[in-house]
Amino acid sequence: MPLQNRVDPWGDLHAVSARGTVTGNRGCLVDDDGELVRHHQSRAWITCRLEFKEWKHPLTRPHTWTPLFFLDEAVALAAGHRPCAYCRRGDFNAYRRAIAEAEGLARPLTAREIDQRLASERLAPGRGLSRSADRRTWRAELASLPIGTVIADGDGSPMLIDDDGLRKFGFEGWQPVIPFCNVDVEVITPPTSVSALRGGFDRAKDH
Repeated sequence: MPLQNRVDPWGDLHAVSARGTVTGNRGCLVDDDGELVRHHQSRAWITCRLEFKEWKHPLTRPHTWTPLFFLDEAVALAAGHRPCAYCRRGDFNAYRRAIAEAEGLARPLTAREIDQRLASERLAPGRGLSRSADRRTWRAELASLPIGTVIADGDGSPMLIDDDGLRKFGFEGWQPVIPFCNVDVEVITPPTSVSALRGGFDRAKDH
């Protein structure tokens, strides 16, 4: 039976057998018996390498961070995560420099500043395991958004803006391209991470 540790672009957790290509955490999500009891604990939601220094981290150990898994970087960004400043230092620096470039900032943001921004952009206040109903989204013209942004279609299904169209999310992978026209859309990826994509952060890189 798969664990409920796969994350969709809305940030919710699912028990599916498909493996992710990116891991990450948002604090300890399990109780003393290793049962999932919360959606997040920390304000710092990060994405990490699947392998780093041959470290092995338990999936459901209490009192330590709980590993989560994402299809790819685009899903992790949409869910409200950012690159880890430790195991992915180069990617983290590229992410913060890209935000500064896109927004014309005098200096790159610190990890704490990024975490504060993402925390205010991704969720309304609340509790519970499923938080998609509490997700903060925003509106933009489709043509104004960079490749790698995730939007919601009319029924709330996440769609990735790719090089030549839109791709519908699935835990096994993004679906074939659907052509699109320039319309006003609901954007799932937080504005800070859209700035990073617009500033040149490469979400397609093999992390």
